[in-house]
Amino acid sequence: MNEAVITLKKGEGRTVKAGGMWIFDNEIESISGRFINGDIVVVHDFDGYPMGKGFINENSKIRIRMMTRNAAQEINHEFLKQRVEDAWKYRKMTVDTRSCRIIFGEADFLPGLVVDKFSDVLVVESLALGIDRWKDDIVNILRELLEQDGILIRGVYERSDAKVRLNEGMERVKGFIGKEFDTNVEIEENGVKFLVDVKDGQKTGFFLDQKYNRLAIQKLCRDARVLDCFTHTGSFALNAVAAGAKEVIGVDASELAVNQAVKNAGLNHMEDRTQFWCRDVFEVLPELAEKGEKFDVVILDPPAFTKSRNSVKNAVKGYREINLRAMKLVKDGGFLATCSCSHFMSYELFTETIHQAARNAHKRLRQTEYRTQAPDHPILWAADESYYLKFYIFQVCDEK
Repeated sequence: MNEAVITLKKGEGRTVKAGGMWIFDNEIESISGRFINGDIVVVHDFDGYPMGKGFINENSKIRIRMMTRNAAQEINHEFLKQRVEDAWKYRKMTVDTRSCRIIFGEADFLPGLVVDKFSDVLVVESLALGIDRWKDDIVNILRELLEQDGILIRGVYERSDAKVRLNEGMERVKGFIGKEFDTNVEIEENGVKFLVDVKDGQKTGFFLDQKYNRLAIQKLCRDARVLDCFTHTGSFALNAVAAGAKEVIGVDASELAVNQAVKNAGLNHMEDRTQFWCRDVFEVLPELAEKGEKFDVVILDPPAFTKSRNSVKNAVKGYREINLRAMKLVKDGGFLATCSCSHFMSYELFTETIHQAARNAHKRLRQTEYRTQAPDHPILWAADESYYLKFYIFQVCDEK
């Protein structure tokens, strides 16, 4: 089959030439040949130089997502098998694979596809039309590959219910791929057990990207009083208790998440040292300050306050406010762990926002650590969207 050929405008394709994976609609000069959305096309530079192959979708501003830099490469089962094998081999070398992200879209050269492994269950998120066609094939490859390592997958669940699918002209879908199974899965992370609800939890059910950041806060939590804001299902909170914290309060606005956090505390016999409140963090922080409460460690793990460039200004206000209020609750010499999971909140902007919050709170910060997402969410240089999690640990000192 002859693939259609896309030719770029002169001076365009800078992202792809730097190592990125996306070509936008306004970078294309012409299209020759026939195709339907989701098809593989050949990409040429303005002068006819072959740049590789990707799949096209005229519904999306991201018009082409690159699959290979080799314009002669066939995109078939064998090609996908090699990509998946590479992704799994990398995880085995870098992380605890009992629960991990096996495929992280563009960063694993499988654009638009995310696959998380929770113990013996896979959760699939397909966000682009072209990769959606290959989804079942990739799932079967993964099953066989894991079985070779003695891992029998008992079920696969699809969580392709993110809004971004609408930008691709696709419906939001969720449901079983293959036979039905119990969608509550028990996993263990850093010695702590969690129940993961892959059907109704946020995104794919559990935020694996913070695994080693949660481990990093453990050394600060022995005998500590800890406040965990946006606790979700209690992951930072229970890591703190596992490290020897004497009291942990977790706060989250989601009733479903807080109920899960309480269950997770019970699973680890940590009920006596944990409280979980279903409250708005923005209301709780000033209330605690008014009462004169102080904590040895405060953790801020908010959802993304911005999912587009247009809302960055409002996001900055939100991040500044929670960081300022959190700093005021930290004892002199205590610690603040704070992060942003928004790609649009850049490292520089997030850093400056925290700096402003510290000035306004009359606190001095001593940086203990700067971290990003766990290695199973690799950052592909030149693919800026793959670098999204910024995580700081500071010692918070009164002005001296």
